[in-house]
Amino acid sequence: MKKLLTRRILIPIFAASILFTGSAFKNDFFEIAKQIEIFTTLFKELNMNYVDETNPGELMDSAIKSMINNLDPYTQFYNEQDVEAERIKRTGDYTGIGANIRTLKDKLIIIEPYKDYPADKAGLKAGDQIIKINGVSIEDYKDDAVNLLKGAPNSTVDVTYLRLGKENTATIKRSEIEIDAVPHFSMINDKTGYIVLSKFNTKTTSQTSYALKDLKAQGAENIILDLRNNPGGLLSEAVNIVNLFVPKGQLVVTTKSKVKKYNKTYYTQKEPLDTEIPLVVLINGNSASASEIVSGSLQDLDRAVIVGSRSFGKGLVQRPKLLTYGTQLKVTISRYYTPSGRCIQALDYWNRDEEGNATRVKQENYHVFKTKNGRKVFDGGGVLPDENLDNSKLSPITKAISGNFLIFDYATEYYYKNNIEDINSFKLTDADFTDFKNYVNASDFNFETKTEKALAEVLLEAEKEELDKEIQKDYNTLINNLNQSKNKAIDKNKEQILGLLTDEIVKRNVYREGLYEYYKIHNEEIKTATQILAKPSKYQSYLK
Repeated sequence: MKKLLTRRILIPIFAASILFTGSAFKNDFFEIAKQIEIFTTLFKELNMNYVDETNPGELMDSAIKSMINNLDPYTQFYNEQDVEAERIKRTGDYTGIGANIRTLKDKLIIIEPYKDYPADKAGLKAGDQIIKINGVSIEDYKDDAVNLLKGAPNSTVDVTYLRLGKENTATIKRSEIEIDAVPHFSMINDKTGYIVLSKFNTKTTSQTSYALKDLKAQGAENIILDLRNNPGGLLSEAVNIVNLFVPKGQLVVTTKSKVKKYNKTYYTQKEPLDTEIPLVVLINGNSASASEIVSGSLQDLDRAVIVGSRSFGKGLVQRPKLLTYGTQLKVTISRYYTPSGRCIQALDYWNRDEEGNATRVKQENYHVFKTKNGRKVFDGGGVLPDENLDNSKLSPITKAISGNFLIFDYATEYYYKNNIEDINSFKLTDADFTDFKNYVNASDFNFETKTEKALAEVLLEAEKEELDKEIQKDYNTLINNLNQSKNKAIDKNKEQILGLLTDEIVKRNVYREGLYEYYKIHNEEIKTATQILAKPSKYQSYLK
Protein backbone atom coordinates (compact mmCIF):
# COMPACT_ATOMS: atom_id res chain seq x y z
CA MET A 1 0.00 0.00 0.00
CA LYS A 2 2.84 2.35 0.90
CA LYS A 3 4.56 1.67 -2.44
CA LEU A 4 1.35 2.31 -4.34
CA LEU A 5 0.90 5.62 -2.53
CA THR A 6 4.46 6.62 -3.38
CA ARG A 7 3.82 5.86 -7.04
CA ARG A 8 0.61 7.88 -7.03
CA ILE A 9 2.48 10.84 -5.59
CA LEU A 10 5.53 10.65 -7.84
CA ILE A 11 3.72 10.37 -11.15
CA PRO A 12 1.86 13.68 -10.75
CA ILE A 13 5.15 15.29 -9.72
CA PHE A 14 6.67 14.25 -13.03
CA ALA A 15 3.63 15.44 -14.94
CA ALA A 16 3.69 18.79 -13.14
CA SER A 17 7.36 19.20 -13.90
CA ILE A 18 6.72 19.38 -17.62
CA LEU A 19 3.19 20.79 -17.78
CA PHE A 20 3.76 24.52 -17.94
CA THR A 21 1.50 27.02 -19.64
CA GLY A 22 2.31 28.82 -22.85
CA SER A 23 1.70 28.68 -26.55
CA ALA A 24 4.35 25.98 -27.06
CA PHE A 25 2.48 23.65 -24.73
CA LYS A 26 -0.92 24.37 -26.31
CA ASN A 27 0.43 23.69 -29.79
CA ASP A 28 1.92 20.34 -28.73
CA PHE A 29 -0.85 19.38 -26.30
CA PHE A 30 -1.65 16.02 -27.86
CA GLU A 31 1.99 14.93 -28.20
CA ILE A 32 2.82 15.95 -24.61
CA ALA A 33 -0.30 14.22 -23.23
CA LYS A 34 0.52 11.10 -25.23
CA GLN A 35 4.10 10.93 -23.94
CA ILE A 36 2.98 11.48 -20.32
CA GLU A 37 0.52 8.61 -20.63
CA ILE A 38 3.20 6.33 -22.07
CA PHE A 39 5.59 7.23 -19.30
CA THR A 40 3.12 6.84 -16.43
CA THR A 41 2.00 3.42 -17.62
CA LEU A 42 5.63 2.33 -18.09
CA PHE A 43 6.58 3.64 -14.65
CA LYS A 44 3.66 1.79 -13.03
CA GLU A 45 4.32 -1.54 -14.79
CA LEU A 46 8.05 -1.35 -14.11
CA ASN A 47 7.64 -0.79 -10.38
CA MET A 48 4.88 -3.40 -10.01
CA ASN A 49 6.48 -6.18 -12.01
CA TYR A 50 10.28 -5.84 -11.90
CA VAL A 51 11.94 -8.99 -10.47
CA ASP A 52 13.72 -7.10 -7.63
CA GLU A 53 12.59 -4.35 -5.29
CA THR A 54 12.71 -0.93 -6.96
CA ASN A 55 13.10 2.53 -5.46
CA PRO A 56 10.50 4.71 -7.23
CA GLY A 57 12.13 7.92 -6.01
CA GLU A 58 15.53 7.00 -7.38
CA LEU A 59 14.06 5.78 -10.66
CA MET A 60 12.15 9.03 -11.09
CA ASP A 61 15.20 11.09 -10.21
CA SER A 62 17.21 9.24 -12.87
CA ALA A 63 14.45 9.69 -15.43
CA ILE A 64 14.19 13.42 -14.82
CA LYS A 65 17.95 13.96 -14.93
CA SER A 66 18.33 11.86 -18.07
CA MET A 67 15.62 13.88 -19.82
CA ILE A 68 17.15 17.20 -18.82
CA ASN A 69 20.71 16.13 -19.70
CA ASN A 70 19.69 16.08 -23.36
CA LEU A 71 19.06 19.83 -23.21
CA ASP A 72 21.50 22.48 -21.94
CA PRO A 73 23.40 22.39 -18.61
CA TYR A 74 21.42 25.34 -17.22
CA THR A 75 18.04 23.60 -17.32
CA GLN A 76 17.93 21.76 -14.00
CA PHE A 77 15.56 20.03 -11.59
CA TYR A 78 15.88 21.12 -7.95
CA ASN A 79 14.73 19.17 -4.93
CA GLU A 80 13.92 20.98 -1.67
CA GLN A 81 17.59 21.30 -0.64
CA ASP A 82 18.58 22.57 -4.08
CA VAL A 83 15.84 25.20 -3.93
CA GLU A 84 17.33 26.53 -0.70
CA ALA A 85 20.81 26.63 -2.28
CA GLU A 86 19.41 28.70 -5.15
CA ARG A 87 17.77 31.10 -2.69
CA ILE A 88 21.18 31.63 -1.06
CA LYS A 89 22.68 32.46 -4.47
CA ARG A 90 19.99 35.05 -5.13
CA THR A 91 20.07 36.73 -1.72
CA GLY A 92 23.58 35.97 -0.44
CA ASP A 93 22.19 35.23 3.04
CA TYR A 94 22.19 31.96 4.99
CA THR A 95 23.05 30.48 8.38
CA GLY A 96 26.16 28.31 8.64
CA ILE A 97 29.90 28.31 9.31
CA GLY A 98 30.96 30.80 6.61
CA ALA A 99 33.19 28.90 4.20
CA ASN A 100 33.37 27.82 0.58
CA ILE A 101 33.36 24.03 0.71
CA ARG A 102 34.08 21.32 -1.86
CA THR A 103 32.17 18.05 -1.46
CA LEU A 104 33.93 14.73 -2.03
CA LYS A 105 32.66 11.19 -1.36
CA ASP A 106 34.39 10.76 2.01
CA LYS A 107 35.15 14.32 3.13
CA LEU A 108 34.41 18.00 2.82
CA ILE A 109 37.33 20.24 1.89
CA ILE A 110 37.53 23.85 3.00
CA ILE A 111 38.27 25.82 -0.16
CA GLU A 112 38.11 29.21 1.50
CA PRO A 113 37.08 30.30 5.02
CA TYR A 114 35.48 33.75 4.95
CA LYS A 115 37.34 36.26 7.09
CA ASP A 116 35.92 36.77 10.62
CA TYR A 117 33.12 34.25 10.10
CA PRO A 118 32.66 31.12 12.33
CA ALA A 119 34.95 28.70 10.44
CA ASP A 120 37.73 31.29 10.42
CA LYS A 121 37.26 32.11 14.11
CA ALA A 122 37.40 28.39 14.94
CA GLY A 123 40.78 28.15 13.20
CA LEU A 124 39.81 26.26 10.04
CA LYS A 125 41.92 26.99 6.98
CA ALA A 126 41.85 26.30 3.25
CA GLY A 127 42.86 22.70 2.62
CA ASP A 128 41.41 21.32 5.87
CA GLN A 129 39.46 18.10 5.24
CA ILE A 130 36.36 17.65 7.40
CA ILE A 131 35.76 13.93 7.99
CA LYS A 132 33.14 14.01 10.78
CA ILE A 133 30.33 16.39 11.75
CA ASN A 134 28.79 15.95 15.21
CA GLY A 135 30.26 12.45 15.25
CA VAL A 136 28.72 11.50 11.90
CA SER A 137 31.27 10.15 9.42
CA ILE A 138 31.10 11.92 6.05
CA GLU A 139 32.09 8.66 4.37
CA ASP A 140 29.00 6.88 5.76
CA TYR A 141 26.56 9.74 5.25
CA LYS A 142 24.30 9.14 2.25
CA ASP A 143 22.90 12.64 1.68
CA ASP A 144 24.68 15.96 1.09
CA ALA A 145 26.95 16.26 4.14
CA VAL A 146 27.21 20.05 3.77
CA ASN A 147 23.68 20.27 5.18
CA LEU A 148 25.02 18.95 8.51
CA LEU A 149 26.95 22.21 8.91
CA LYS A 150 23.78 24.29 8.68
CA GLY A 151 21.63 25.14 11.66
CA ALA A 152 20.11 27.86 13.76
CA PRO A 153 22.16 31.00 14.53
CA ASN A 154 24.33 30.67 17.66
CA SER A 155 23.98 26.86 17.68
CA THR A 156 27.21 24.86 17.67
CA VAL A 157 28.56 22.09 15.50
CA ASP A 158 31.52 19.82 16.28
CA VAL A 159 33.79 18.93 13.37
CA THR A 160 36.72 16.54 13.04
CA TYR A 161 39.16 17.47 10.30
CA LEU A 162 42.51 16.47 8.85
CA ARG A 163 45.32 18.98 8.36
CA LEU A 164 48.55 17.68 6.83
CA GLY A 165 47.45 14.17 7.81
CA LYS A 166 46.88 15.03 11.47
CA GLU A 167 43.41 14.74 13.00
CA ASN A 168 42.00 17.81 14.76
CA THR A 169 38.68 18.84 16.26
CA ALA A 170 36.87 22.17 16.50
CA THR A 171 33.58 23.47 17.82
CA ILE A 172 32.06 26.07 15.52
CA LYS A 173 29.33 28.50 16.53
CA ARG A 174 27.04 29.04 13.58
CA SER A 175 25.97 32.54 12.56
CA GLU A 176 24.09 34.37 9.84
CA ILE A 177 26.28 34.68 6.76
CA GLU A 178 26.01 37.57 4.31
CA ILE A 179 27.79 37.07 1.00
CA ASP A 180 28.67 40.44 -0.47
CA ALA A 181 28.19 41.05 -4.17
CA VAL A 182 30.96 43.65 -3.91
CA PRO A 183 33.66 42.07 -1.70
CA HIS A 184 36.14 44.91 -2.27
CA PHE A 185 36.42 48.49 -3.45
CA SER A 186 39.26 50.97 -2.97
CA MET A 187 41.44 53.56 -4.69
CA ILE A 188 44.28 52.24 -6.87
CA ASN A 189 45.85 55.70 -7.09
CA ASP A 190 44.69 59.24 -6.40
CA LYS A 191 42.46 59.28 -9.50
CA THR A 192 41.39 55.68 -10.13
CA GLY A 193 38.82 53.70 -8.16
CA TYR A 194 38.58 49.89 -8.23
CA ILE A 195 35.35 47.92 -7.70
CA VAL A 196 35.21 44.12 -7.56
CA LEU A 197 31.77 42.78 -8.48
CA SER A 198 31.77 39.02 -7.82
CA LYS A 199 28.11 38.01 -8.32
CA PHE A 200 24.71 39.35 -9.34
CA ASN A 201 22.42 38.82 -6.35
CA THR A 202 19.86 41.07 -4.67
CA LYS A 203 22.65 43.13 -3.06
CA THR A 204 24.46 43.92 -6.33
CA THR A 205 23.00 47.29 -7.27
CA SER A 206 22.97 48.80 -3.78
CA GLN A 207 26.56 47.70 -3.00
CA THR A 208 27.96 48.76 -6.38
CA SER A 209 26.17 52.10 -6.16
CA TYR A 210 27.56 52.67 -2.66
CA ALA A 211 31.08 51.76 -3.80
CA LEU A 212 30.90 54.13 -6.77
CA LYS A 213 29.65 57.04 -4.66
CA ASP A 214 32.27 56.39 -1.99
CA LEU A 215 35.14 56.25 -4.49
CA LYS A 216 34.02 59.44 -6.21
CA ALA A 217 33.92 61.12 -2.79
CA GLN A 218 37.53 59.99 -2.32
CA GLY A 219 38.48 61.71 -5.57
CA ALA A 220 38.06 58.98 -8.18
CA GLU A 221 38.01 60.39 -11.70
CA ASN A 222 38.18 56.94 -13.35
CA ILE A 223 36.69 53.55 -12.45
CA ILE A 224 37.84 49.97 -13.00
CA LEU A 225 34.95 47.47 -12.66
CA ASP A 226 36.27 43.94 -12.15
CA LEU A 227 33.89 41.24 -13.45
CA ARG A 228 36.51 38.50 -13.74
CA ASN A 229 35.31 35.10 -12.50
CA ASN A 230 31.80 36.49 -12.00
CA PRO A 231 29.41 33.67 -13.04
CA GLY A 232 26.40 35.96 -13.32
CA GLY A 233 23.02 35.83 -11.59
CA LEU A 234 19.96 38.06 -11.75
CA LEU A 235 19.32 39.69 -15.13
CA SER A 236 17.51 42.64 -13.51
CA GLU A 237 20.62 43.44 -11.48
CA ALA A 238 22.73 43.45 -14.64
CA VAL A 239 20.39 46.03 -16.16
CA ASN A 240 20.64 48.12 -12.99
CA ILE A 241 24.45 48.07 -13.05
CA VAL A 242 24.48 49.32 -16.65
CA ASN A 243 22.01 51.99 -15.51
CA LEU A 244 24.63 53.41 -13.11
CA PHE A 245 26.65 54.55 -16.13
CA VAL A 246 24.10 55.23 -18.92
CA PRO A 247 21.02 57.47 -19.14
CA LYS A 248 17.48 56.51 -18.22
CA GLY A 249 15.50 54.94 -21.09
CA GLN A 250 18.47 53.21 -22.73
CA LEU A 251 17.93 49.70 -24.18
CA VAL A 252 20.24 47.26 -22.36
CA VAL A 253 19.13 43.78 -23.35
CA THR A 254 16.41 41.97 -25.30
CA THR A 255 15.21 38.42 -24.68
CA LYS A 256 13.67 36.28 -27.44
CA SER A 257 11.81 33.01 -26.94
CA LYS A 258 9.37 30.71 -28.71
CA VAL A 259 6.93 31.61 -25.90
CA LYS A 260 5.75 35.15 -26.71
CA LYS A 261 5.34 36.30 -23.11
CA TYR A 262 9.07 35.78 -22.55
CA ASN A 263 9.99 38.18 -25.36
CA LYS A 264 11.02 41.28 -23.44
CA THR A 265 13.07 44.43 -23.79
CA TYR A 266 14.88 45.81 -20.76
CA TYR A 267 15.53 49.53 -20.55
CA THR A 268 17.27 51.51 -17.82
CA GLN A 269 14.61 52.77 -15.40
CA LYS A 270 16.44 55.27 -13.19
CA GLU A 271 18.62 58.33 -13.41
CA PRO A 272 22.30 57.27 -13.67
CA LEU A 273 25.03 58.06 -11.16
CA ASP A 274 27.61 59.14 -13.76
CA THR A 275 27.43 58.99 -17.55
CA GLU A 276 30.83 60.62 -18.12
CA ILE A 277 33.36 59.03 -15.77
CA PRO A 278 35.88 56.95 -17.80
CA LEU A 279 35.22 53.25 -17.20
CA VAL A 280 37.23 50.08 -17.83
CA VAL A 281 35.58 46.67 -17.31
CA LEU A 282 37.74 43.58 -16.69
CA ILE A 283 36.52 40.19 -17.91
CA ASN A 284 37.93 36.69 -18.46
CA GLY A 285 36.81 33.22 -19.50
CA ASN A 286 34.87 32.77 -16.27
CA SER A 287 32.83 35.96 -16.71
CA ALA A 288 29.41 34.69 -17.72
CA SER A 289 25.72 35.47 -18.10
CA ALA A 290 24.86 38.72 -16.28
CA SER A 291 28.56 39.68 -16.40
CA GLU A 292 28.38 39.42 -20.17
CA ILE A 293 25.19 41.48 -20.31
CA VAL A 294 26.97 44.28 -18.44
CA SER A 295 30.25 44.12 -20.36
CA GLY A 296 28.58 43.49 -23.73
CA SER A 297 26.04 46.28 -23.29
CA LEU A 298 28.61 48.82 -22.11
CA GLN A 299 30.77 47.84 -25.08
CA ASP A 300 27.86 48.17 -27.53
CA LEU A 301 27.01 51.59 -26.12
CA ASP A 302 30.68 52.69 -26.28
CA ARG A 303 30.42 53.50 -22.57
CA ALA A 304 33.40 51.42 -21.38
CA VAL A 305 36.65 49.90 -22.59
CA ILE A 306 36.67 46.12 -22.04
CA VAL A 307 40.01 44.58 -21.00
CA GLY A 308 41.09 40.97 -20.42
CA SER A 309 40.20 37.81 -22.33
CA ARG A 310 37.11 36.57 -24.15
CA SER A 311 34.20 35.90 -21.78
CA PHE A 312 32.51 32.52 -21.29
CA GLY A 313 29.74 32.96 -23.87
CA LYS A 314 26.44 32.26 -22.08
CA GLY A 315 23.64 33.94 -23.99
CA LEU A 316 20.78 31.97 -22.44
CA VAL A 317 18.21 33.07 -19.85
CA GLN A 318 16.68 30.78 -17.21
CA ARG A 319 13.55 31.12 -15.10
CA PRO A 320 12.51 29.05 -12.06
CA LYS A 321 9.20 27.22 -12.33
CA LEU A 322 7.56 26.05 -9.10
CA LEU A 323 6.64 22.37 -9.05
CA THR A 324 4.91 20.31 -6.39
CA TYR A 325 6.28 19.33 -2.96
CA GLY A 326 8.71 22.25 -2.79
CA THR A 327 10.65 21.32 -5.93
CA GLN A 328 11.53 23.53 -8.86
CA LEU A 329 12.49 23.40 -12.50
CA LYS A 330 14.98 26.01 -13.65
CA VAL A 331 14.38 26.09 -17.38
CA THR A 332 16.08 27.94 -20.22
CA ILE A 333 13.32 30.13 -21.66
CA SER A 334 15.08 32.50 -24.06
CA ARG A 335 18.25 33.89 -25.56
CA TYR A 336 19.36 37.41 -24.77
CA TYR A 337 20.69 40.04 -27.16
CA THR A 338 22.80 43.10 -26.34
CA PRO A 339 21.87 46.57 -27.71
CA SER A 340 23.70 45.99 -31.02
CA GLY A 341 21.57 42.88 -31.61
CA ARG A 342 24.19 40.20 -30.95
CA CYS A 343 23.78 37.00 -28.96
CA ILE A 344 27.10 35.92 -27.48
CA GLN A 345 26.14 32.25 -26.88
CA ALA A 346 29.28 30.23 -27.65
CA LEU A 347 28.13 26.61 -27.35
CA ASP A 348 25.44 24.94 -29.44
CA TYR A 349 23.64 22.39 -27.24
CA TRP A 350 21.06 21.55 -29.91
CA ASN A 351 23.43 20.39 -32.68
CA ARG A 352 25.90 18.15 -30.90
CA ASP A 353 28.87 16.22 -32.31
CA GLU A 354 29.04 12.44 -32.74
CA GLU A 355 30.07 12.00 -29.09
CA GLY A 356 27.10 14.01 -27.85
CA ASN A 357 29.15 17.07 -26.89
CA ALA A 358 27.95 20.61 -27.48
CA THR A 359 29.74 22.22 -30.41
CA ARG A 360 31.38 25.63 -30.29
CA VAL A 361 30.23 28.24 -32.79
CA LYS A 362 33.02 28.52 -35.36
CA GLN A 363 34.65 31.90 -35.82
CA GLU A 364 33.87 31.92 -39.53
CA ASN A 365 30.19 31.76 -38.59
CA TYR A 366 30.31 34.86 -36.37
CA HIS A 367 28.17 37.79 -37.50
CA VAL A 368 29.26 41.42 -37.49
CA PHE A 369 27.35 44.03 -35.49
CA LYS A 370 28.00 47.70 -34.87
CA THR A 371 28.36 49.62 -31.60
CA LYS A 372 26.77 53.03 -31.08
CA ASN A 373 29.87 54.68 -32.58
CA GLY A 374 30.07 52.19 -35.46
CA ARG A 375 32.79 49.89 -34.11
CA LYS A 376 32.60 46.24 -35.20
CA VAL A 377 31.63 43.63 -32.60
CA PHE A 378 30.77 39.97 -33.06
CA ASP A 379 28.31 37.37 -31.79
CA GLY A 380 28.75 33.65 -31.16
CA GLY A 381 31.76 33.52 -28.90
CA GLY A 382 31.36 35.57 -25.77
CA VAL A 383 32.40 39.19 -25.38
CA LEU A 384 35.75 39.91 -27.04
CA PRO A 385 37.65 42.61 -25.10
CA ASP A 386 38.72 45.85 -26.76
CA GLU A 387 42.16 45.16 -25.27
CA ASN A 388 42.71 41.41 -25.45
CA LEU A 389 45.41 40.12 -23.06
CA ASP A 390 46.53 36.65 -24.16
CA ASN A 391 47.96 35.67 -20.78
CA SER A 392 44.61 36.19 -19.05
CA LYS A 393 43.06 33.38 -21.11
CA LEU A 394 43.78 30.03 -19.47
CA SER A 395 45.29 27.39 -21.75
CA PRO A 396 43.83 23.86 -21.83
CA ILE A 397 46.68 22.41 -19.77
CA THR A 398 46.44 25.18 -17.19
CA LYS A 399 42.69 24.54 -16.90
CA ALA A 400 43.34 20.82 -16.48
CA ILE A 401 45.97 21.35 -13.77
CA SER A 402 43.72 23.79 -11.93
CA GLY A 403 40.63 21.61 -12.40
CA ASN A 404 42.44 18.68 -10.78
CA PHE A 405 43.07 20.91 -7.71
CA LEU A 406 46.85 20.52 -8.07
CA ILE A 407 47.35 24.27 -7.69
CA PHE A 408 45.08 24.32 -4.63
CA ASP A 409 46.80 21.32 -3.00
CA TYR A 410 50.30 22.62 -3.73
CA ALA A 411 49.37 25.99 -2.22
CA THR A 412 48.25 24.20 0.94
CA GLU A 413 51.65 22.55 1.35
CA TYR A 414 53.48 25.77 0.45
CA TYR A 415 51.53 27.76 3.04
CA TYR A 416 52.58 25.49 5.89
CA LYS A 417 56.20 25.19 4.72
CA ASN A 418 56.91 28.88 4.13
CA ASN A 419 56.58 31.98 6.24
CA ILE A 420 55.93 35.06 4.08
CA GLU A 421 56.88 38.24 5.91
CA ASP A 422 55.82 40.85 3.34
CA ILE A 423 52.94 39.61 1.20
CA ASN A 424 52.92 42.64 -1.13
CA SER A 425 56.45 41.88 -2.31
CA PHE A 426 55.85 38.11 -2.52
CA LYS A 427 56.92 36.47 -5.78
CA LEU A 428 57.37 32.80 -6.65
CA THR A 429 60.78 31.80 -8.04
CA ASP A 430 61.99 29.52 -10.82
CA ALA A 431 62.87 27.00 -8.12
CA ASP A 432 59.26 27.11 -6.91
CA PHE A 433 58.04 26.43 -10.44
CA THR A 434 60.40 23.45 -10.79
CA ASP A 435 59.15 22.15 -7.45
CA PHE A 436 55.56 22.49 -8.64
CA LYS A 437 56.31 20.59 -11.86
CA ASN A 438 57.81 17.78 -9.78
CA TYR A 439 54.66 17.85 -7.65
CA VAL A 440 52.49 17.49 -10.77
CA ASN A 441 54.62 14.66 -12.13
CA ALA A 442 54.42 12.82 -8.80
CA SER A 443 50.62 13.03 -8.81
CA ASP A 444 48.22 10.90 -10.83
CA PHE A 445 47.49 13.85 -13.11
CA ASN A 446 46.64 12.75 -16.64
CA PHE A 447 45.86 15.34 -19.27
CA GLU A 448 44.49 13.58 -22.34
CA THR A 449 44.65 15.74 -25.44
CA LYS A 450 42.28 15.52 -28.42
CA THR A 451 45.27 14.26 -30.41
CA GLU A 452 45.71 11.33 -28.00
CA LYS A 453 42.01 10.47 -28.24
CA ALA A 454 42.22 10.49 -32.03
CA LEU A 455 45.34 8.31 -32.04
CA ALA A 456 43.70 5.85 -29.63
CA GLU A 457 40.74 5.55 -32.01
CA VAL A 458 43.11 4.92 -34.93
CA LEU A 459 44.89 2.18 -32.97
CA LEU A 460 41.57 0.59 -32.04
CA GLU A 461 40.51 0.47 -35.68
CA ALA A 462 43.93 -0.93 -36.61
CA GLU A 463 43.45 -3.74 -34.07
CA LYS A 464 40.10 -4.61 -35.64
CA GLU A 465 41.77 -4.76 -39.04
CA GLU A 466 44.71 -6.72 -37.58
CA LEU A 467 47.15 -3.98 -38.55
CA ASP A 468 48.12 -2.99 -34.99
CA LYS A 469 51.46 -4.83 -34.92
CA GLU A 470 52.71 -2.76 -37.81
CA ILE A 471 51.69 0.62 -36.36
CA GLN A 472 52.14 -0.02 -32.62
CA LYS A 473 55.78 1.12 -32.70
CA ASP A 474 54.90 4.34 -34.49
CA TYR A 475 51.97 4.86 -32.11
CA ASN A 476 54.24 4.51 -29.06
CA THR A 477 56.67 7.00 -30.58
CA LEU A 478 53.87 9.50 -31.17
CA ILE A 479 52.53 9.10 -27.61
CA ASN A 480 56.04 9.58 -26.20
CA ASN A 481 56.45 12.74 -28.27
CA LEU A 482 53.06 13.96 -27.08
CA ASN A 483 54.05 13.47 -23.44
CA GLN A 484 57.20 15.48 -24.02
CA SER A 485 55.08 18.14 -25.73
CA LYS A 486 52.77 18.29 -22.69
CA ASN A 487 55.75 18.88 -20.41
CA LYS A 488 56.83 21.70 -22.71
CA ALA A 489 53.28 23.08 -22.57
CA ILE A 490 53.58 23.42 -18.80
CA ASP A 491 56.80 25.39 -19.30
CA LYS A 492 55.14 27.48 -22.00
CA ASN A 493 52.39 28.44 -19.55
CA LYS A 494 54.77 29.13 -16.69
CA GLU A 495 53.63 32.70 -16.02
CA GLN A 496 49.98 31.72 -16.11
CA ILE A 497 50.46 28.82 -13.71
CA LEU A 498 52.64 30.87 -11.36
CA GLY A 499 49.94 33.56 -11.37
CA LEU A 500 47.27 31.10 -10.22
CA LEU A 501 49.62 29.64 -7.61
CA THR A 502 50.42 33.12 -6.35
CA ASP A 503 46.72 34.00 -6.05
CA GLU A 504 46.07 30.89 -3.98
CA ILE A 505 49.06 31.38 -1.71
CA VAL A 506 48.35 35.09 -1.14
CA LYS A 507 44.74 34.26 -0.29
CA ARG A 508 45.92 31.72 2.32
CA ASN A 509 47.93 34.42 4.06
CA VAL A 510 45.73 37.52 3.84
CA TYR A 511 42.30 36.22 2.79
CA ARG A 512 40.47 37.31 -0.36
CA GLU A 513 40.43 40.92 0.84
CA GLY A 514 44.23 40.93 0.88
CA LEU A 515 44.35 39.31 -2.55
CA TYR A 516 42.56 42.31 -4.07
CA GLU A 517 45.11 44.64 -2.46
CA TYR A 518 47.86 42.46 -3.93
CA TYR A 519 46.19 42.70 -7.36
CA LYS A 520 46.36 46.49 -7.24
CA ILE A 521 50.14 46.26 -7.19
CA HIS A 522 50.89 43.20 -9.32
CA ASN A 523 47.96 42.24 -11.56
CA GLU A 524 48.60 42.66 -15.29
CA GLU A 525 44.98 43.40 -16.25
CA ILE A 526 44.70 46.11 -13.61
CA LYS A 527 48.01 47.63 -14.70
CA THR A 528 46.77 47.73 -18.31
CA ALA A 529 43.44 49.26 -17.28
CA THR A 530 45.19 51.89 -15.18
CA GLN A 531 47.48 52.81 -18.08
CA ILE A 532 44.50 53.18 -20.45
CA LEU A 533 42.66 55.42 -17.99
CA ALA A 534 45.76 57.53 -17.30
CA LYS A 535 45.66 58.89 -20.88
CA PRO A 536 42.25 60.29 -21.94
CA SER A 537 43.24 60.26 -25.61
CA LYS A 538 44.19 56.58 -25.42
CA TYR A 539 40.94 55.76 -23.61
CA GLN A 540 38.87 57.58 -26.24
CA SER A 541 40.74 55.88 -29.08
CA TYR A 542 39.25 52.53 -28.09
CA LEU A 543 35.70 53.90 -28.31
CA LYS A 544 35.91 55.59 -31.72
